[in-house]
Amino acid sequence: ELYSDGKYVFKKSDKSTRDSQQMVRFWSDWVKKYPIVSIEDALAEDDWEGWKLLTNEIGNTIQLVGDDLFVTNTERLRRGIEEGCANSILIKVNQIGTVTETLEAIELARRNGYTAIISHRSGETEDTFIADLAVGTGTGQIKTGSASRTDRVAKYNQLLRIEEELGRAAGFLGVEALNYHGAIGKAA
Repeated sequence: ELYSDGKYVFKKSDKSTRDSQQMVRFWSDWVKKYPIVSIEDALAEDDWEGWKLLTNEIGNTIQLVGDDLFVTNTERLRRGIEEGCANSILIKVNQIGTVTETLEAIELARRNGYTAIISHRSGETEDTFIADLAVGTGTGQIKTGSASRTDRVAKYNQLLRIEEELGRAAGFLGVEALNYHGAIGKAA
């Protein structure tokens, strides 16, 4: 675990520790130096104060995705919205329990200017439901990994079939899918 007793411990590299403010500076420096448009789980899931600092620092320039922070849970998402933590949620259908709860999380995010990314889980099958869900909910983003295994390729193939079926009605947002609050493209 990277986060222990309120500190980020880099056990596998130089064994250094950083507090939340130092981590925010670390990520902010990277965003200024490299063409980063999205970071997932930049901080620990219970470092709410750190997430707030990070969002205040770079949340108007990049997508800050809460996966472990929100765990597709509307209560955790609501807290994040109220406290100004992150600006995007990773949605994993089987993480919260029901499709209804998943849809509620997507809608809560959308109503509050957060982006939502439909995501696979580790140990995926070739079921393509998340491709349909991503298109059907209009999230504009899907996370299913590189096209290196059949479970992943199946989802990309489903997206291609959907595009073919929709024809001219199909839309591809490109970088605009990340454009929550008109933030993408503003200087850090």
